[in-house]
Amino acid sequence: MVDITGQYLLNLLLNGLLIGVIYALMALGLTLIFSVLGIVSFAHGEFYMIGGYVVYFVLQRFANLNPYFAVIVAGLVTFIIGFIAERLLLQPLAKGEIERPAEYAILITFGLAFFLQFLMIAIVGPYPKKVPRFFDFPEINLEYLITTASTVKIWGVPLSGNRLIAGFSAVFLIGGTIIFMARTWIGRGLQAVSQDRQAAAVVGINPLKMNTLAFALGTLLAGLSGAVLVAVFSWVPWVGVPASSKAFVVIVLGGMGSMPGAILGGLIIGVVESLGAGLIPDPGRALAYKDAIGLLIFALVLLIKPTGLFGREL
Repeated sequence: MVDITGQYLLNLLLNGLLIGVIYALMALGLTLIFSVLGIVSFAHGEFYMIGGYVVYFVLQRFANLNPYFAVIVAGLVTFIIGFIAERLLLQPLAKGEIERPAEYAILITFGLAFFLQFLMIAIVGPYPKKVPRFFDFPEINLEYLITTASTVKIWGVPLSGNRLIAGFSAVFLIGGTIIFMARTWIGRGLQAVSQDRQAAAVVGINPLKMNTLAFALGTLLAGLSGAVLVAVFSWVPWVGVPASSKAFVVIVLGGMGSMPGAILGGLIIGVVESLGAGLIPDPGRALAYKDAIGLLIFALVLLIKPTGLFGREL
């Protein structure tokens, strides 16, 4: 058994890891988009928001449906929206039809973010929505493990059931993404385009199709992040704004375009924020300083290694 201080620290650490894997999943999508298209999508958080709303409405319509079917639907919806958005808005960039591509990419993704956010406000309104927990845990009472419908205690350390489900779902999705990128022809094609577009084209890989697929897969991962977290937080149309800001911090911390960096960066930010907020005695100040603590670590890492943890010199 651990003492009270040890239990508290372990609780902060585990909660930080659980939220950190969600940060990592969302940052993974943003990293994929950046590595293949060479742009940062400022609409990434809005796909996170849409994923959560899709789960909410699917479960409202089909109350007895397995929640993971709703999560799959959310992924498909965000994939389709991302596919269409890339074809309509970003294909001209890849084809060299835009005179100032860097400015265009920033403005068009900002515009897409505002459009999706205010479209959702018009559809669902500004009021918070809440999804009930996906599953009730079976009751277990052992010396080291106690579960109720909504919580799990491991050696006396309480963990939210919703966060556990979201965290394990994110680990599964991250693992699936890594296997997809490493073992499938499409994943290797995406990696080839990210490394050298011209060489990839020479061996028969269509860079334009890979651009579309990368953007759609990136939005899919963002949508799945929101879909598994919607039962944890209250959902509003601007919920994606802080989420996308966190994803930007994570990918820069880990190294732009690095998938291992996105995963490690997400875990670091999640743990540092949890420990920093939990160890400040005043709860009001803890919440106020939570984001600042993560940004402090971010700044320190960049001072030591400006390219991020796994970034490469350009």
